[in-house]
Amino acid sequence: MAAEDGRLLVHGVSRDPFSRKLLGTGHVIGVAFLAGGFRPFLRSSVGALEGTVLPAGDLLGREDGPVAAAALDTVDDDEMTTLVEDYLEAVRPERDPSAERVAALMERIEHDPSIHRVDEVAALAGMSVRSLQRMFTEYVGIGPKWVIQRHRLLDAAEQAHSGHPVVWAELADRLGYSDQAHLIRAFTAAVGTPPATYARQAGSWRPRG
Repeated sequence: MAAEDGRLLVHGVSRDPFSRKLLGTGHVIGVAFLAGGFRPFLRSSVGALEGTVLPAGDLLGREDGPVAAAALDTVDDDEMTTLVEDYLEAVRPERDPSAERVAALMERIEHDPSIHRVDEVAALAGMSVRSLQRMFTEYVGIGPKWVIQRHRLLDAAEQAHSGHPVVWAELADRLGYSDQAHLIRAFTAAVGTPPATYARQAGSWRPRG
Protein backbone atom coordinates (compact mmCIF):
# COMPACT_ATOMS: atom_id res chain seq x y z
CA MET A 1 0.00 0.00 0.00
CA ALA A 2 1.33 3.45 -0.90
CA ALA A 3 0.17 7.06 -0.76
CA GLU A 4 0.01 8.16 -4.38
CA ASP A 5 -2.01 10.71 -6.33
CA GLY A 6 -3.96 11.76 -3.25
CA ARG A 7 -5.09 8.22 -2.32
CA LEU A 8 -3.85 5.27 -0.35
CA LEU A 9 -3.53 2.65 -3.08
CA VAL A 10 -3.41 -1.08 -2.42
CA HIS A 11 -1.23 -2.96 -4.90
CA GLY A 12 -2.16 -6.59 -5.37
CA VAL A 13 0.46 -9.19 -6.26
CA SER A 14 1.68 -8.67 -9.82
CA ARG A 15 3.15 -11.48 -11.91
CA ASP A 16 4.76 -9.06 -14.36
CA PRO A 17 7.84 -6.82 -13.99
CA PHE A 18 7.11 -3.11 -13.74
CA SER A 19 9.04 0.15 -13.60
CA ARG A 20 8.33 3.62 -12.28
CA LYS A 21 9.92 6.76 -13.76
CA LEU A 22 10.74 9.34 -11.10
CA LEU A 23 10.83 13.01 -12.05
CA GLY A 24 11.60 16.09 -9.98
CA THR A 25 11.65 15.91 -6.18
CA GLY A 26 9.22 14.70 -3.57
CA HIS A 27 8.54 11.86 -1.17
CA VAL A 28 6.33 8.84 -0.80
CA ILE A 29 5.21 6.59 2.02
CA GLY A 30 4.46 2.92 1.57
CA VAL A 31 3.37 0.03 3.76
CA ALA A 32 4.74 -3.47 3.15
CA PHE A 33 2.60 -6.12 4.82
CA LEU A 34 3.96 -9.47 5.92
CA ALA A 35 2.80 -12.29 3.70
CA GLY A 36 -0.77 -12.98 4.77
CA GLY A 37 -0.83 -9.78 6.81
CA PHE A 38 -3.34 -7.88 4.68
CA ARG A 39 -6.00 -10.61 4.90
CA PRO A 40 -7.16 -9.60 8.43
CA PHE A 41 -7.69 -6.03 7.19
CA LEU A 42 -9.46 -7.05 3.98
CA ARG A 43 -11.55 -9.79 5.61
CA SER A 44 -11.83 -11.58 2.27
CA SER A 45 -9.55 -13.37 -0.18
CA VAL A 46 -6.44 -11.39 -1.11
CA GLY A 47 -6.39 -13.41 -4.32
CA ALA A 48 -9.11 -11.14 -5.70
CA LEU A 49 -6.57 -8.29 -5.75
CA GLU A 50 -4.01 -10.00 -8.00
CA GLY A 51 -2.78 -7.61 -10.68
CA THR A 52 -4.92 -4.70 -9.44
CA VAL A 53 -4.26 -1.30 -7.87
CA LEU A 54 -7.27 -0.09 -5.87
CA PRO A 55 -7.96 2.69 -3.33
CA ALA A 56 -7.79 1.44 0.25
CA GLY A 57 -11.08 3.15 1.06
CA ASP A 58 -12.92 1.03 -1.49
CA LEU A 59 -11.57 -2.14 0.12
CA LEU A 60 -11.51 -1.30 3.82
CA GLY A 61 -14.61 0.87 4.13
CA ARG A 62 -12.77 3.92 5.48
CA GLU A 63 -12.11 7.07 3.45
CA ASP A 64 -8.43 7.19 2.55
CA GLY A 65 -8.09 10.46 0.63
CA PRO A 66 -7.60 12.80 3.63
CA VAL A 67 -4.99 10.48 5.16
CA ALA A 68 -3.06 10.22 1.90
CA ALA A 69 -3.18 13.99 1.37
CA ALA A 70 -1.95 14.68 4.90
CA ALA A 71 0.82 12.09 4.64
CA LEU A 72 2.06 13.57 1.37
CA ASP A 73 1.76 17.13 2.67
CA THR A 74 4.22 16.64 5.52
CA VAL A 75 7.95 15.98 5.35
CA ASP A 76 8.13 14.60 8.88
CA ASP A 77 8.68 10.85 8.73
CA ASP A 78 7.17 10.18 12.15
CA GLU A 79 4.04 12.15 11.29
CA MET A 80 3.61 10.30 8.00
CA THR A 81 3.99 6.98 9.77
CA THR A 82 1.52 7.88 12.51
CA LEU A 83 -1.11 9.02 10.01
CA VAL A 84 -1.05 5.75 8.09
CA GLU A 85 -0.76 3.58 11.21
CA ASP A 86 -3.78 5.30 12.77
CA TYR A 87 -5.76 4.71 9.57
CA LEU A 88 -4.95 1.01 9.55
CA GLU A 89 -5.51 0.53 13.28
CA ALA A 90 -8.98 2.06 12.91
CA VAL A 91 -9.89 -0.87 10.64
CA ARG A 92 -9.49 -3.05 13.76
CA PRO A 93 -8.11 -6.26 12.23
CA GLU A 94 -8.45 -9.38 14.35
CA ARG A 95 -5.60 -11.78 15.01
CA ASP A 96 -5.64 -14.61 12.48
CA PRO A 97 -3.62 -17.77 13.23
CA SER A 98 -3.78 -18.76 9.55
CA ALA A 99 -2.07 -15.51 8.57
CA GLU A 100 0.70 -16.26 11.05
CA ARG A 101 1.01 -19.78 9.67
CA VAL A 102 1.34 -18.47 6.12
CA ALA A 103 3.97 -15.94 7.20
CA ALA A 104 6.04 -18.73 8.78
CA LEU A 105 5.83 -20.84 5.60
CA MET A 106 6.79 -17.86 3.46
CA GLU A 107 9.84 -17.23 5.63
CA ARG A 108 10.87 -20.88 5.26
CA ILE A 109 10.51 -20.70 1.47
CA GLU A 110 12.52 -17.48 1.36
CA HIS A 111 15.46 -18.74 3.40
CA ASP A 112 15.64 -22.37 2.25
CA PRO A 113 16.85 -22.52 -1.39
CA SER A 114 16.47 -26.31 -1.36
CA ILE A 115 12.67 -25.90 -1.52
CA HIS A 116 11.67 -26.28 -5.17
CA ARG A 117 8.19 -27.85 -5.20
CA VAL A 118 4.73 -27.20 -3.79
CA ASP A 119 4.46 -30.69 -2.31
CA GLU A 120 7.57 -30.00 -0.20
CA VAL A 121 5.88 -26.97 1.36
CA ALA A 122 2.64 -28.93 1.83
CA ALA A 123 4.59 -31.58 3.75
CA LEU A 124 6.14 -28.90 5.96
CA ALA A 125 2.68 -27.47 6.63
CA GLY A 126 1.14 -30.88 7.26
CA MET A 127 -1.64 -30.36 4.73
CA SER A 128 -2.59 -31.44 1.23
CA VAL A 129 -1.30 -29.60 -1.84
CA ARG A 130 -4.82 -28.43 -2.67
CA SER A 131 -5.39 -27.04 0.84
CA LEU A 132 -2.03 -25.26 0.69
CA GLN A 133 -2.92 -23.73 -2.67
CA ARG A 134 -6.23 -22.45 -1.32
CA MET A 135 -4.57 -20.98 1.76
CA PHE A 136 -1.90 -19.17 -0.24
CA THR A 137 -4.44 -17.73 -2.67
CA GLU A 138 -6.61 -16.60 0.24
CA TYR A 139 -3.84 -15.05 2.33
CA VAL A 140 -0.88 -14.28 0.05
CA GLY A 141 -2.86 -13.44 -3.05
CA ILE A 142 -1.21 -15.99 -5.32
CA GLY A 143 -0.38 -19.70 -5.35
CA PRO A 144 2.65 -21.34 -3.68
CA LYS A 145 4.21 -22.45 -6.99
CA TRP A 146 4.65 -18.82 -8.06
CA VAL A 147 5.99 -17.88 -4.62
CA ILE A 148 8.61 -20.65 -4.69
CA GLN A 149 9.73 -19.75 -8.20
CA ARG A 150 9.93 -16.05 -7.33
CA HIS A 151 12.19 -16.68 -4.34
CA ARG A 152 14.46 -19.01 -6.29
CA LEU A 153 14.73 -16.31 -8.97
CA LEU A 154 15.63 -13.81 -6.25
CA ASP A 155 18.35 -16.24 -5.21
CA ALA A 156 19.60 -16.20 -8.81
CA ALA A 157 19.53 -12.39 -8.87
CA GLU A 158 21.51 -12.30 -5.63
CA GLN A 159 24.15 -14.51 -7.22
CA ALA A 160 24.30 -12.16 -10.20
CA HIS A 161 24.79 -9.22 -7.83
CA SER A 162 27.56 -10.98 -5.90
CA GLY A 163 30.26 -9.84 -8.30
CA HIS A 164 31.51 -13.40 -8.74
CA PRO A 165 31.27 -15.37 -12.01
CA VAL A 166 28.06 -17.37 -12.23
CA VAL A 167 27.86 -20.78 -13.90
CA TRP A 168 24.21 -20.59 -14.88
CA ALA A 169 23.83 -24.30 -15.66
CA GLU A 170 25.03 -25.22 -12.16
CA LEU A 171 22.86 -22.54 -10.57
CA ALA A 172 19.82 -23.77 -12.52
CA ASP A 173 20.34 -27.28 -11.15
CA ARG A 174 20.83 -26.00 -7.60
CA LEU A 175 17.63 -23.93 -7.75
CA GLY A 176 15.53 -26.80 -9.07
CA TYR A 177 15.28 -25.96 -12.78
CA SER A 178 15.50 -28.79 -15.27
CA ASP A 179 18.16 -26.98 -17.29
CA GLN A 180 19.78 -23.60 -17.90
CA ALA A 181 17.29 -22.65 -20.61
CA HIS A 182 14.34 -22.94 -18.22
CA LEU A 183 16.09 -20.71 -15.67
CA ILE A 184 16.91 -18.12 -18.33
CA ARG A 185 13.31 -18.01 -19.59
CA ALA A 186 11.86 -17.72 -16.09
CA PHE A 187 14.40 -15.09 -15.04
CA THR A 188 13.83 -12.99 -18.16
CA ALA A 189 10.05 -13.13 -17.75
CA ALA A 190 10.24 -12.05 -14.10
CA VAL A 191 13.02 -9.46 -14.25
CA GLY A 192 12.66 -8.18 -17.80
CA THR A 193 16.21 -8.96 -18.90
CA PRO A 194 18.25 -12.18 -19.36
CA PRO A 195 20.38 -13.20 -16.36
CA ALA A 196 23.73 -12.64 -18.10
CA THR A 197 22.68 -9.11 -19.07
CA TYR A 198 21.41 -8.51 -15.54
CA ALA A 199 24.75 -9.66 -14.13
CA ARG A 200 26.68 -7.29 -16.41
CA GLN A 201 24.44 -4.39 -15.44
CA ALA A 202 24.78 -5.24 -11.76
CA GLY A 203 28.56 -5.36 -12.11
CA SER A 204 28.68 -1.93 -13.75
CA TRP A 205 26.67 -0.25 -10.98
CA ARG A 206 28.60 1.44 -8.21
CA PRO A 207 27.17 3.49 -5.32
CA ARG A 208 27.93 7.18 -5.40
CA GLY A 209 29.47 9.12 -2.53
